[in-house]
Amino acid sequence: MKNAFKKDFPLFSSVENKGLIYFDNAATTQKPYTVIEALDRYYSRNNANPLRGLYDLSGRATEEYENSRHVVAEFLNAKDCEIIFTRNASESLNLVAYTWGFVNISAGDEIVVSITEHHSNILPWQMLCSTKGAKLVFLEPDKSSGEFSDEELKKINSKTKLVAIGQVSNVLGITHPVKKIVSLAHSVGAVCVVDGAQAVPHMKVDVKDIDADFYAFSGHKICGPMGIGVLYGKKSLLENMPPFLRGGEMIEYVTREGATWAELPHKFEAGTVNAGGAVGLAAAIKYVQSVGFDKIEEHDNTLAALLIERLRDYPYIHIIGNPDPARHCGIVTFTLDGVHPHDIASLLDTEKIAIRAGHHCAQPLGAYLGLPATARASMYFYNDEDEVERFAAALRKIRSMSGYKD
Repeated sequence: MKNAFKKDFPLFSSVENKGLIYFDNAATTQKPYTVIEALDRYYSRNNANPLRGLYDLSGRATEEYENSRHVVAEFLNAKDCEIIFTRNASESLNLVAYTWGFVNISAGDEIVVSITEHHSNILPWQMLCSTKGAKLVFLEPDKSSGEFSDEELKKINSKTKLVAIGQVSNVLGITHPVKKIVSLAHSVGAVCVVDGAQAVPHMKVDVKDIDADFYAFSGHKICGPMGIGVLYGKKSLLENMPPFLRGGEMIEYVTREGATWAELPHKFEAGTVNAGGAVGLAAAIKYVQSVGFDKIEEHDNTLAALLIERLRDYPYIHIIGNPDPARHCGIVTFTLDGVHPHDIASLLDTEKIAIRAGHHCAQPLGAYLGLPATARASMYFYNDEDEVERFAAALRKIRSMSGYKD
């Protein structure tokens, strides 16, 4: 059965990509015509330096940029002033570490992170602990289910000043109980930073309901352009944080001796901003909302369930993560006996199937599981069941190509 949304994505209709199965959506998603057209319109009709020019074109650029912020704010159920545009989720998380972290973390404090985190949600906190003399504490899930026990969550205690947690693991696909974890953090007076890079493309996110203090995501994982990211922060926290970068536009007034800062959110957006990226992100959000998150969740779970069912037919394939296909958020990570994940990806490429192989920027998790490398297929709403069937058949072929007999 052909997917009704694939026609919206020009990459799949190009000569170079005819017949391509793209199963690397956890790394980046493809871009629909509506996003590409929004970028083209901005740069063709409204391109100027936003916020700086006292002329009509600059005014239109400013309006486009701030309207895009409003779209993101409504998308997350936040205030416009709580939305900061960055380059990506990594920069958003670093912003918190270098601003809130440097002011509020002291020697002897503890920062709690999950061992399931992407490096982007580990390295800033490692840096902060090393610099400030704090301790980094890891939450370790059950190796079979990927879930945290109540006993493990007791590591969030009176010494904890910050908890950093990804809403969805980019390796296991498991959705962590972030609302519960945020509540535990708040109960001991800590703040909670949520990495939503893998969650935002697949499910409706309400930062007020989660009660997250900070929430980060990247535009390119939700059909938006590369080079644009978002940091949500509670207004009360952002107001008391120093700027991350210093330069043009983030100031109110500059003298020889010092400066005062612009109001939120511009205090955190130094220099010429990525207005085109913001416009493209807003278009991507509107497009994905038109598809519907209920449909996306159901579709991704259906494809994951079908793929897991097919792979379970092969005793030499081992699926990593929760045995329940509905707990994978469209991500199926696996190993194949006797074949290195890099070889799996290379051989699949000859069949025009694109997957990810390696440590997935989650080496601490790989070490914890005893799996330095795995193969990962990650699906999105423009993938379909026919592609899953072709993928499963291709894996069986790879087994034979590697010299094994079933």
